[in-house]
Amino acid sequence: QALHLPAAVLLACMVCAVLLAVRGVQLALPAWGFNAGQALLGCLMAQSLQPRQLAAVWAHAPLFLGATLLLIGASTLLGWWLRQPRPNPTAGAPGVALCALATLLGVPLLALALGVVAWQPKWPAGLATWLAVNLAASVLAEELLFRGVLQGALVARLGAARGVALAAALFGLAHLPFGPAFAAVAGLAGLGYGAVLHASARLGAALLLHGALNLLHFLLLSYPLRLA
Repeated sequence: QALHLPAAVLLACMVCAVLLAVRGVQLALPAWGFNAGQALLGCLMAQSLQPRQLAAVWAHAPLFLGATLLLIGASTLLGWWLRQPRPNPTAGAPGVALCALATLLGVPLLALALGVVAWQPKWPAGLATWLAVNLAASVLAEELLFRGVLQGALVARLGAARGVALAAALFGLAHLPFGPAFAAVAGLAGLGYGAVLHASARLGAALLLHGALNLLHFLLLSYPLRLA
């Protein structure tokens, strides 16, 4: 039990390291200190794993593998994005707020008009868990890929209007398995996310808008789609 430490301690260290790296701070750590830290983490992980837990992981191996690959991919894209030069904003705070508000109102209204979802206000018990998973597994990954990578490359090659529009169209096509109407709604949402990113030059603004729209959908409308 001597090595039993709360997970919050390890998470706090990780968050501090990320913040220092974002600010360009370089830390010099002796090799023995790094190796000791890795050994401690290994012991903590080994201590927490029980045979019955390993059996549960094996039973849901595809889910765990997919989540792991998604986390690795999102982390890689986030690291790449943080190292990119920051463009200048093309609009002030009022313009960004107006675009975000139009997205928050227009996308649900279009979804209701097309019959993709139905009006269904609720306050689920597992809201906090859903929000954490949605932000990490959906919002972060999608924004890094479609706005951070694709939109940036398309805007540089085609210009702002066509680049943002094409990235939004690709975002809509990615949701085509849920149906053409859902893809159209997702495309409009992608247009809003892309416009907010281009106007503010902040990926965090697009992340916040995406998360807010998903939360609005979850709380006020049928989720994920309208029941037949």
